[in-house]
Amino acid sequence: MKGKNLRYLNEHPTQLASATRVGFLLLEHFSLPAFTQALDTLVTANLLRPELFASRTFGWGDGEVISDLGLVIRPDARLDVTALHDLELLVICGGFRTELKASEDFIHVLRTAAELGVSLAGVWNGSWFLGRAGLLQGYRCAIHPEHRPALAEVSKAAHVTSEPYVIDRDRLTASSPSGAFHMALDWIKSLHDKALVEGIEDILAFEESRYRRIKPTENVCVSAPLREVVKLMDANLEEPLELDQLAVYAGRSRRQLERLFKEQLGTTPQRYYMELRVTEARRLLQHTELSQVDVLVACGFVSPSHFSKCYSSYFGYRPSKEKRLVK
Repeated sequence: MKGKNLRYLNEHPTQLASATRVGFLLLEHFSLPAFTQALDTLVTANLLRPELFASRTFGWGDGEVISDLGLVIRPDARLDVTALHDLELLVICGGFRTELKASEDFIHVLRTAAELGVSLAGVWNGSWFLGRAGLLQGYRCAIHPEHRPALAEVSKAAHVTSEPYVIDRDRLTASSPSGAFHMALDWIKSLHDKALVEGIEDILAFEESRYRRIKPTENVCVSAPLREVVKLMDANLEEPLELDQLAVYAGRSRRQLERLFKEQLGTTPQRYYMELRVTEARRLLQHTELSQVDVLVACGFVSPSHFSKCYSSYFGYRPSKEKRLVK
């Protein structure tokens, strides 16, 4: 670590008068990975430059909250209007099974936060609640693909994108754990500097799997609808979407989607998706220290045998034979 992470510690000795205060509202069945990716960036920033951030967890009701992984979390406090006065950023943490339902009291608290000048963020489907409160009108935003139609329905003036994350003025939204990670990093960079962000990345040693910035459409000449589908595929390697889901999100039928891939890319949607996943897996095996199990999970394979079979069919050898290029 010496000479790498430690060089960031004293680069900017002058600290802010007080820590930036961040609250995380944990909704029932919230995505624990998305929450921890965002929180970890703040904790690590404090390791490099002490007391930059102060974080606190909230529940909407009293008592414990169950995460998407079945782990029980006891928030620090119940969220109410009085708690908002102590926050600069409030992050609404949703998850795949988080119910899209908001009481009038909940809506009131979110609107009050906006009136008080608190920046608002939503991870996974957390942005749906911001949209339901009318707080995404005229904003670009991100949400998990499964919930894009629902957000578009309740917030018709929002620009719902397929991006992993979006920061638009005082609204921050992320569609996945990787999106939450990059969202938090970019937000920290906007408050401090690039050197701090590089230090955070050095310490966490994130191996560009769930946190990659690959843009496969940059060098592919395809139509706008197909480009949108490819972006969706790339943003969902960990949990691959079904072809019918991709068709719905793209506003096309399954047959239309298959025809677009055949005409413009000379392949099927399923094969193209698989190529994205095995190509990313190969890059991870070559350029990171991730284990084979971590790689197959990051690229959406259901088992080691399935991963090995798919990998072998594309590259002619098992993933265990891949040459590691990391130093």
